[in-house]
Amino acid sequence: MTQKKNIAIMGAGLVGSLLSLYLAKRGHKVDVYERRPDMRKTTLDGGRSINLALSDRGWRALRGIGIEEDVRKVAIPMHGRMMHDEQGGLTFQPYGKEGQSIYSVSRGGLNAALMNLSEPNEDITYHFNQQALDVNLRENQVQLRNTETEEIETIQPDLLFGADGAFSVVRGAMQKTERFNYSQSYLEYGYKELTIPAAPDGEWLLEKNALHIWPRGNYMMIALPNIDGSFTCTLFFPYEGERSFAAIKNDTDLLNFFLEVFPDAVPLMPDLAQDYFSNPIGALVTIKCFPWSHDGKSLLIGDACHAVVPFYGQGMNAGFEDIFVLDQMLEDFDGEDWNTLFKDFERRRKPNADAIADLAVMNFIEMRDKVADPRFLLQKKIEAKISEQYPDKWIPLYSMVTFTDFPYSYALETGQNQDSIMKKVMKHIQSIEDYNKPEVQQLLQEQLVHKEKLKRYAGETSEVKE
Repeated sequence: MTQKKNIAIMGAGLVGSLLSLYLAKRGHKVDVYERRPDMRKTTLDGGRSINLALSDRGWRALRGIGIEEDVRKVAIPMHGRMMHDEQGGLTFQPYGKEGQSIYSVSRGGLNAALMNLSEPNEDITYHFNQQALDVNLRENQVQLRNTETEEIETIQPDLLFGADGAFSVVRGAMQKTERFNYSQSYLEYGYKELTIPAAPDGEWLLEKNALHIWPRGNYMMIALPNIDGSFTCTLFFPYEGERSFAAIKNDTDLLNFFLEVFPDAVPLMPDLAQDYFSNPIGALVTIKCFPWSHDGKSLLIGDACHAVVPFYGQGMNAGFEDIFVLDQMLEDFDGEDWNTLFKDFERRRKPNADAIADLAVMNFIEMRDKVADPRFLLQKKIEAKISEQYPDKWIPLYSMVTFTDFPYSYALETGQNQDSIMKKVMKHIQSIEDYNKPEVQQLLQEQLVHKEKLKRYAGETSEVKE
């Protein structure tokens, strides 16, 4: 590090707070600006807190700053999916091999933990109730309004990071520049947060080490465990139609619907009507853009440049991986040419951001429609057997995304190749015993003998193609 920079981060969410720790570690002075009050002192509007699923990419970023063990204390391992059918029957589907789990963490709890770790650092300062009104990219100036006092001030940091989420003000300024590509797309589904409270003795009313899913074809509900014994549930539901948010108008409509579709959940949700009618409907948006930087002075990171829908549990993990990859690049950085650094970073990460966005939408269809299909479940068991037999040539797509550091773009491409092979294999499979049939083994030999071994990556190698 040759030059200490004054850096402003817009957004004190998960990505902004973790980024402040990494930049301060590199010797920079960091100011973090957040339009909301300090969440540790003020209860913010509820109803939008989809629990987060921490997986290997997120843990790697937390480990890189030395806070992995602190977070593990408030995270619950989920070893697989627990499927709830319409009769209340349960089926468990492990996520990966034994010992591989994703971890349920509270968004607010993790955010507060990152803030508490950042604040004692003399190089990190939080500024709450600061709304960004305008960003002048040419001068690298941000006009801020104090939402308590109405005072206006203008800051001019050396470097500006936009970690201010899917509706980023920093990105909004970049969208007004020439040759900036931007797209946003919404699913025709919204989400609503519901709750399964803890039992009177504080225990969990469902299996705590699982992500619970009620798949119903055109919609679904999920539930993730909390350390207090409760579960945060999320109903993913069409906005319009015969069965939709628009169709449920009162308590009777709601109860009749749940009794028919999620009957085993109803006795566990005493506050169902209150939660349903008081919590807002959240939108599900995918945002893609490029470039992510401007003139070597400002850079977008996390949801500000690649918001994804939550169905792969990778939004936070992808944002944390942004930070980890950027920090790796700073390791050999001379501290002078930030423009080249930012451009190299965005070229590396853009293909992977696009890939996880596409994967997340694909996984929604899988979770909603396929996980209750016996044929699909058989295919997953066959894939596990192939992976066991050919470990250097086959890792299931979900495991590549969740339990490795393979670039998302590589995982997507490899997964598509494996899917084409599975279509051929499954023509010969009616039961798990068919895996050992000579024609199946011969087909696998033919398909895999020339297949390249799975690459091991140190960091990210994908780039935007010219």
